[in-house]
Amino acid sequence: MGDLTRWSLKVSRETDIALRTLLATRGGKKGDMSRFVEDAVNREVLRETIRDVQARNTDADPDELQSLIDEEVADARASFWTRARQ
Repeated sequence: MGDLTRWSLKVSRETDIALRTLLATRGGKKGDMSRFVEDAVNREVLRETIRDVQARNTDADPDELQSLIDEEVADARASFWTRARQ
């Protein structure tokens, strides 16, 4: 985690107990709750992004999409291996 921002959150007592119990069973340490919340938020943002992209591409030709994906993956692999050798 780079720069940190403090949040004030309100959750139900049941949610608080459930999370604290989960973290305790994993040998919870200081900062685990913050990491848990950050990971959960990042997963949900990714899910929403995926849903948006899927909705935006519902009418796209599957073969054309696969071709675009293949091109981008090939470019990414080529640039990765070029940088790795430098």
